[in-house]
Amino acid sequence: MYKIFMIIAIPVLLIGWAAYWLWDKKMDEEEKKQPQKNESQRLTKTKTEISDWAQQMAKFKKPEIKKPPDQYEQNNQE
Repeated sequence: MYKIFMIIAIPVLLIGWAAYWLWDKKMDEEEKKQPQKNESQRLTKTKTEISDWAQQMAKFKKPEIKKPPDQYEQNNQE
């Protein structure tokens, strides 16, 4: 049963990878033929928003955590 499955599965897998490679190669050729398009306004806006957010995150400083006074210090203060 396993041998039959492998005899069928391996060629199907190889054919699938070959078809994908050919399709990918065709898409690359088509992209090279098309003229370069300017970025859309939406893409430019998104890139600026991400850049602004990254700058804000770089400036961010986490708040300092105040430790509660130790029991020994509390007893000495009283």
